[in-house]
Amino acid sequence: MDKPLVIGGKTFGSRLLVGTGKYPNNQTMVRALEASGAEIVTVAVRRVELDRGKASLLDHIDLKKYTLLPNTAGCFTADDAIRTCMLAREAGMSNMVKLEVLGDEKTLFPDVEALLEAARVLVREGFVVLPYTNDDPITARKLEDAGCAAVMPLAAPIGSGLGIRNPFNLKIILETVKVPVIVDAGVGTASDAAVALELGCDGILMNTAIASAKDPVMMAEAMREAVSAGRKALLSGRIPKKLYATASSPLDGMFF
Repeated sequence: MDKPLVIGGKTFGSRLLVGTGKYPNNQTMVRALEASGAEIVTVAVRRVELDRGKASLLDHIDLKKYTLLPNTAGCFTADDAIRTCMLAREAGMSNMVKLEVLGDEKTLFPDVEALLEAARVLVREGFVVLPYTNDDPITARKLEDAGCAAVMPLAAPIGSGLGIRNPFNLKIILETVKVPVIVDAGVGTASDAAVALELGCDGILMNTAIASAKDPVMMAEAMREAVSAGRKALLSGRIPKKLYATASSPLDGMFF
């Protein structure tokens, strides 16, 4: 029997989290969200009109169906990230936030020092914090110690589509922390999602791989199926890898 994904005391049936940027139009985004089966949808606070009296991306997201995960995309300092989360909460978006504090514009890798600083402040302020981080087990442990509800190590640079570049670090992170491990960034296609779940990761978050696909809706459906397949493969237990062949049929009792 599988156990559900629990983040910050809330239970989710889907292990696929999806973003809302880069879609060709809002109608395609809505259809892709539906096809993905995701229950958690992340939005960049900086690109959302917070005045609900004006037209907004949020007008196209069924807030009764999806748990909103505002994120701090585009923040390069701890102060900016903290301020962005405060604005999101004041606007009634959510108390659960995806925390990004980026180190530079070329790589978009996290600034670990600033990330930890922001995480500690936000946890003290009562936020449920899901930090986007690198695939470093030590940083993951420090984020858990800071009170984060999950850790979100990157698979590869944001938007790169390179897939999971360091599965061994992800395995160590899974052994290091007890909070959910959700792979974030760098996923290119469905097999990447399946691998993440096969490794034992609790979930996966993606945006570009779906939104920038030739057919975002079909890709969203593929990701949904890949996450399910990866999870089932983990639970069913893969056979061990061996250097030499083993006959598929038993050899005992053969006449010749």
